[in-house]
Amino acid sequence: MIYTIRTTVGRENSVMETLRSRIPALGVNVRALFHPQELKGYFFIEGELEEVEKAISGAPHLRGIIKKEIKIEELKKFLETKNIEVHVNRGDIIEITGGPFKNERGKVTRVDEAKDEVTIELIEAAIPIPITVSIGLVKLVEAAEKKE
Repeated sequence: MIYTIRTTVGRENSVMETLRSRIPALGVNVRALFHPQELKGYFFIEGELEEVEKAISGAPHLRGIIKKEIKIEELKKFLETKNIEVHVNRGDIIEITGGPFKNERGKVTRVDEAKDEVTIELIEAAIPIPITVSIGLVKLVEAAEKKE
């Protein structure tokens, strides 16, 4: 069975690391831990309910367990790789579509295709500070003029 664990937002990975070190010592049968990056404050754990409850008991930053079982089909959207079709180049003007800088516009200063990230400088900022965001969180507003 797969269950949902609630945690303090931003502490999902540290709670999972704590559990990874505790599970072998406790001798409980927990088969998997999974935290999709899109889901803040939650992660998934696979095992029997009694074993999962033993494993999470007393862990810091843990807020509880949702005892409703999750089917693997419901998690497939988090497991499938997404092909991001956003193509931006240095000098393009983009708008951020998610995260803390949502709806802000910026100028692309660097594109890291290996990590699917872009570094931008916000247009409306008083001091230009480089910000790196996932390429999936931007949309092209204005392409830079090509030099020939």
